[in-house]
Amino acid sequence: MARGREQDIEHLLRRVAFGATEADVAAYARLGPLGFGTALARLLDYADIPDDVDDRIGQPGYVGVTARGVFQPAASIVDARQRWLFRMVHSQRPVEEKMALFWHNHFATAYSKIAGEVGAAEATRLLAAKPSEDAAGVTGQLELFRRHALGNFRDLLVAVAQDPAMLFWLDGRTNVRARPQENFARELMELFTMGVGTFVEADVYAGARAFTGWNLSRPGTDATRRYAFAFNAGQHDTAAKEFSFAIYPGGDRTIAARSGSSGIQDGLDLIDAVARHPATGPRLARKLYAYFINDVDAPDEALVNEVASVYYATGFEVAPMVRRLLLSRQFADPANHYRRYSWPAEFVVRSLKEVGWNGFSVGAALTPLANMGQQLLDPPDVNGWDLGRGWFSTGAMLARMNFAATLASNQKFNLRDVLRTDAATPSGLVSGVLDRLSSDEMDGMRVTALTDYVTFGGAWSASDAQIANKSAGLVHLVLGSGEYQFI
Repeated sequence: MARGREQDIEHLLRRVAFGATEADVAAYARLGPLGFGTALARLLDYADIPDDVDDRIGQPGYVGVTARGVFQPAASIVDARQRWLFRMVHSQRPVEEKMALFWHNHFATAYSKIAGEVGAAEATRLLAAKPSEDAAGVTGQLELFRRHALGNFRDLLVAVAQDPAMLFWLDGRTNVRARPQENFARELMELFTMGVGTFVEADVYAGARAFTGWNLSRPGTDATRRYAFAFNAGQHDTAAKEFSFAIYPGGDRTIAARSGSSGIQDGLDLIDAVARHPATGPRLARKLYAYFINDVDAPDEALVNEVASVYYATGFEVAPMVRRLLLSRQFADPANHYRRYSWPAEFVVRSLKEVGWNGFSVGAALTPLANMGQQLLDPPDVNGWDLGRGWFSTGAMLARMNFAATLASNQKFNLRDVLRTDAATPSGLVSGVLDRLSSDEMDGMRVTALTDYVTFGGAWSASDAQIANKSAGLVHLVLGSGEYQFI
């Protein structure tokens, strides 16, 4: 457990960011006399903070990337993953990246399938391009998640339904009047909004018919040629569609017949209905509760219901839901500290922030991340990743320990320098390492074992070589401990 640090702010930064350096914690603590509240406001109200972190890629003082020729995050999936990790480490808008990761799992869309359809470079563009760097202004799905990070959930659903990457992933591009394609309609109800048990099979078919004609076009030439959403009126099923749940606020369950030219409204009406459905708010609130407060224990249903009420009262806005969660007594309760299993990306980025990154490339973290079970931009299926305890197979835990060893060894001289003042005694060095790394509190037996590790092999002289070797060893042991796998 760290000493002398702002524990509440540190907890906040573990949950809504990706951990923090000591300088980060100190900077947020200096924001004002209200401390936690001021820090929270700055984290959530980030719109006025410049999004210029990409300009720092390759600059001294920042974690490195490994470029094979020109660094091309909008054309190379390896570079796209590196850029996202870089942003997780250094963005001054960390909530934006944290929510992008949340939505990436919620609307799980895999690069591998899209690349099989359109090739590696175009698939990367569809997932990771930024309009400012694309000749045609393409907005990749990841950038879409950033844009809607804390925005309106109904608007996000519309954007996702018309996102070219999603239209490839769930086959909306082939959804035509003669052959309604059910994949998107099914996942819209089952995974994205209402959940299992809230609809019947006939609703899936009716939903697919509502989205007929929501296809793709291929405008532009040369560098501006791109995939774009297009409503194909000639391929829309104009007949009425009946559902088992209310489509309209008055309770009407039928989308009336419309002409093809106005048929796009069918899909918009269905999106409005599933966003408004009484199961959607609690389901989204429960997922946010698990993401920000606790995914070890059963959620506090009273708080879940309160957050769901915020969802409906605000017209489906996400920011007020997150703010209510983070200002709750449940979030502040020390019993909920370290009661969230860290995702592999969170583990890697937090390790970098707390150990250091001097001379380290995020490219070196990509294979370890995959071995831990999280290949960014390539979730295993439409359900996303298996969260919570699901992250922790024997092999995945070994991958975390191996990454810890690699990072600690890479940073041993940096660790030696920052821990030298603590290292007059073995117990001082252990305290210094535990202060630097924000693991859950270790019991006396474990602390004694760490001290025994420092003294093993000979008398303690606090030489530079001893400090470097034992600091790296201690960091490896702590990062690989059970206590460090929680945030």
